[in-house]
Amino acid sequence: MSLRKIHYYSGLTLTLFIGFHLVNHFVSIFGVQYHLDLMDSFRVVYRNILVETVLLAAVLVQILSGLKLAFSKKKVMASFYEKVQVYSGLYLAFFLVIHVSAVLFGRLVLEVDTNFYFGVAGLNAFPLSLFFVPYYSLGIMSFFGHIAAVHAQKMDKTILGLSPKAQSHLILLKGVILTLLILYGSTNGFMGVDFP
Repeated sequence: MSLRKIHYYSGLTLTLFIGFHLVNHFVSIFGVQYHLDLMDSFRVVYRNILVETVLLAAVLVQILSGLKLAFSKKKVMASFYEKVQVYSGLYLAFFLVIHVSAVLFGRLVLEVDTNFYFGVAGLNAFPLSLFFVPYYSLGIMSFFGHIAAVHAQKMDKTILGLSPKAQSHLILLKGVILTLLILYGSTNGFMGVDFP
């Protein structure tokens, strides 16, 4: 199996998890308790030792294969989405290293629940927010950017009157909207949290 295929399949595995993860973050706009309750339901699946091992392996494979693919590009990145694919992938590698390391450190070393409050602590503490607001924003937007770039390269059909390029633009727009909703969607969202 080629490195590109390995990267693709590890990416599909992570996309499934990240999709659920972002839905979990989105429901925080309805209240922190909604987020915590949904997270508890999801954790039954992804905190299973087998699933968690597959996810952690997929993260490692995605980062290593993505870096190798990004730095082995022999052609000039001519199109907008070729550039988006490489740059969003590089940011996602950076994001995943920090994010997964922080969660594992919190769980295994600090022995704290890495729930909603763990995730938003840096967003709500100045000057840490100067790092965490762009860090999380770019993480979500890079995820959608990477998907949009793959879509732009692989899709060749018009759907609902939208060209493949317009579909990719729509995927990017969804990422921007979701980022804004998660961070600023309500006083219950990630910003302006009252900590227990």
